[in-house]
Amino acid sequence: MENEKYKVLLVEDDTNFGQVLKNYLELNDFVVELARDGILGLAAFRREKFDICLLDVMMPNMDGFTLAEEIRNVDPDVPLFFLSAKSMKEDILSGYKLGADDYITKPFDSEVLLHKIKAILKRNQEMQEKHHSQVEFTIGGYHFNSKLRTLEFEGNTQTLSPKENELLLMLCEYKNDLLPRENALKRIWGSDTYFNGRSMDVYIAKLRKYLKADSSVEIVNIHGNGFRLVAPE
Repeated sequence: MENEKYKVLLVEDDTNFGQVLKNYLELNDFVVELARDGILGLAAFRREKFDICLLDVMMPNMDGFTLAEEIRNVDPDVPLFFLSAKSMKEDILSGYKLGADDYITKPFDSEVLLHKIKAILKRNQEMQEKHHSQVEFTIGGYHFNSKLRTLEFEGNTQTLSPKENELLLMLCEYKNDLLPRENALKRIWGSDTYFNGRSMDVYIAKLRKYLKADSSVEIVNIHGNGFRLVAPE
């Protein structure tokens, strides 16, 4: 992320440990939001976009495993680490079954944690860059160039706004498959709030208007889940 710091959600009920780890990560150029329990952590995750989540397991109100399930319901792809004093094999396996990228037992070396965080974020960034390497798409009779932000049909060219362009790009990446609402909202708008959702619906309506000249192309609303760009392969 050029000229932009990675954002970390740290959910930890141990006040001293949480603050020390927050300060350490901030000294290493991360933006860190510290939440004191699972409920506050989930509220923060729903409110903002984070690049990685660090979750304590044993917490009041909502434990880390339950929080992880809720986070995965919102965003199945965000990197997630458990930080826990629970070192039993069963607990570690439970963490990985919930989709954790790592399970780190306390006490641990902060420098090792830092390198693990950097490694997974670097991997994810490389995957995203590779995913975005395709800039031209065929959508039925349309030709879409996401680099130039143009949508062409039978000699007519529509120039897309940045948000229209990014939304159509995501629909093309998921072509004939479900694009989850949360994924689009977090990537383009930064969070999946009600008002951002209404804004996205407006942009979907605009894209439908741009694509209406070809009856083989359709953006289908999958109620409560997201959208699907239906187009010939």
